[in-house]
Amino acid sequence: MPFRLEIVTAERIVLSDEVDQINVPGAAGRMGILPRHEPLLTSLIPGELDIIKNGERTPFAISGGFMEVLPEHVTILADTAERADEIDEARAEAARRRAEELMRERRSDQEMLLAEAQLRRAMVRLSVARLKRGGRRAGPGGGLE
Repeated sequence: MPFRLEIVTAERIVLSDEVDQINVPGAAGRMGILPRHEPLLTSLIPGELDIIKNGERTPFAISGGFMEVLPEHVTILADTAERADEIDEARAEAARRRAEELMRERRSDQEMLLAEAQLRRAMVRLSVARLKRGGRRAGPGGGLE
């Protein structure tokens, strides 16, 4: 018995479909959501969002946001959300290198936090992009698992 999933960003409706399960990067850790889940409102952190429908897994890279879970409907309001096939791996790699360079410059604390957030987003995008070509996903420290 599937449930309705909507993923929305400021720019577009990314997905509106019936799905069997989702796994999300919640602020308190990864969470699995199945049909008839208890109501829940939570924040999301940058990470991989997995959607399972008819036994097939579709990964998305999200950069944070919020999720509302109702028994038969889930809404994700994401800062950004991209399917693996939408990610330009070369651009994501360039963004990773830029963020690492900013971190090495060690300017203000605020700039360091911004660079760390940019690095996390780039690493998530790279990890999800590599899944489309059968690559391994990046681990928490950026290394491959």
